[in-house]
Amino acid sequence: MGRDLLQLRPATPEDLEWIYELRHQVYAQELGQHAPDPAGRLRDGLDGDNVYLVAAQGAARIGFVSLTPPWLGRYALEKYLVRGELPLLTEDDLFEVRILTVEPRWRSTAAAPLLMWAALRWIAARGGRRVVAMGRTELLDMYLAAGLRPVGRTIRSGAVMFEALTGSVTELTELAMGRYGTTLERLRSAVDWRLDMAFAPRPDGCEHGGASFTAIGTDFRALGRRHHIVAADVLDAWFPPAPGVRAALAEDPAWVARTSPPAGAEGLLSEIATARTLSTEALALGAGSSDLIFRAFGQWLTPESRVLLTDPCYGEYAHVTERVIGCRVDRFRLRREDGWRIDPDRLSAAVEAGHYDLVVVVNPNNPTGRHAPAAELRSLIASAPARTRWWIDEAYLGYVGMTESLAGLAETDPRVVVCTSLSKMYALSGMRAAYLVAEPTTAAQLRRRTPPWGVSLPAQLAAVTALRDPAYYNDCWLRTRVLRRQLADALTALDEDVRVEEAVANFLTLTLPRGGPSAAQLVDECRRHDVYLRDLSPLSTQYRGRTVRIAVKDTTENARIVAACRAALEGLRPGRSSPVEVSADVLSAGSSR
Repeated sequence: MGRDLLQLRPATPEDLEWIYELRHQVYAQELGQHAPDPAGRLRDGLDGDNVYLVAAQGAARIGFVSLTPPWLGRYALEKYLVRGELPLLTEDDLFEVRILTVEPRWRSTAAAPLLMWAALRWIAARGGRRVVAMGRTELLDMYLAAGLRPVGRTIRSGAVMFEALTGSVTELTELAMGRYGTTLERLRSAVDWRLDMAFAPRPDGCEHGGASFTAIGTDFRALGRRHHIVAADVLDAWFPPAPGVRAALAEDPAWVARTSPPAGAEGLLSEIATARTLSTEALALGAGSSDLIFRAFGQWLTPESRVLLTDPCYGEYAHVTERVIGCRVDRFRLRREDGWRIDPDRLSAAVEAGHYDLVVVVNPNNPTGRHAPAAELRSLIASAPARTRWWIDEAYLGYVGMTESLAGLAETDPRVVVCTSLSKMYALSGMRAAYLVAEPTTAAQLRRRTPPWGVSLPAQLAAVTALRDPAYYNDCWLRTRVLRRQLADALTALDEDVRVEEAVANFLTLTLPRGGPSAAQLVDECRRHDVYLRDLSPLSTQYRGRTVRIAVKDTTENARIVAACRAALEGLRPGRSSPVEVSADVLSAGSSR
């Protein structure tokens, strides 16, 4: 790219002196917020830890914005307000946006809007849910138009008055896309976007895996490409369905394709009841667990409902409760130092104090892979308030053992619902079949909201046949443990600073050290080798933008995963990254001070 291009990139060490000089020029000399410094530079105590995004054109730097993530444990606002005066400073997912500054001659261009948008996208890509900022009082209307809201705290710093402002990342993003979507789309078409996050969120606002299928081609015109792709970004089984399943589907595929299935999937209901020693009246079926989540939560919850999710947790739950229904959602923070395990006493206290309508527990957890013993959960539920419903997601329980299921409790306790996907454990992800277990009255209410023919004939046929071959699947689940252990050992051997965490399911996590590449960079580099991993950063701030989830595959594909990670880590060593470049003709698209 030539020198006439605007660059938008993370700051390099060489940028820092210019940042200090521009800060002094604007905040000491121009605005009088700080006393002038004889050296002509303005620094603060966060400079060694926070993040700068820089706009530049060729060798000329144009502007920057500073971001302070929550894992630093302190914010610049704390120079003016103690946390007791501004309780939002104690929130786990709060990012501070600071000192958006543009060189005077560039203030009428799109540099500042691009920096603001990049900051918002960077925060969302690291799991941020709320921002806080200090905005100059005379520019309050501009901040209000952007979606920020005053928190009722006015701050004087030198000659400048500021308002403390805050906003939801989701709401700020939706407002920007709604009000300025056309401009953003025009900017995107002109931007060579190389920051380690997408320029814009998915249309539905939910981060899913499955980029590997995009690489194969969602138009299904080049399915042969699948043989070259390692799809470790989704948790599909590495093993094929049981031989009987493949035979049943292959016997008369034309008939299976053209024939309407049993409207209520009665045979599948009966087979599940037999396999799990349950009553059919306690079951409801869905085309995958997401179908059941959307249908059940939409029936039970309203925007006034209070919901507790573990953090980290499968992202679909936050999407449905927060964005689709609009519930009031809290997070129960799992801790890496506790091995990501649920502390039953701490969770019990949170549930008791929170007056929740619904508590969601994914067990084993996705993405941590940790399992909470059934006895602990039973005790916890027994002591919980009667008004609280518990949703237990057991999509990966086969990797622990079905004796750990709470399905029997759900059949008799109206406060408990167990959801089980047949996709991951039975190698039927493409079929989309799942069931939930609930007290018969609750299950009947959900069945009434289930459309006829909701589970396809291929899915019913495959699921029934799979459930009749427990020995095959038990063997596959046991072999998964061996493959997971081998993969974990090989990844650990790549770099002494890389942390591999292995749990109980068909995946593990890899965390990169501070100061090295981000998870998004590792994911992108591995894709160059047709190996697809899942960046966990948007799910939780606890991952700090540095953790990927890797599905366990067979021996050959696991070797490709290890080789791709090795090459990626080598390619991402310091000094080998490239800046982000944006076409210069976008500079007339906006204005800023």
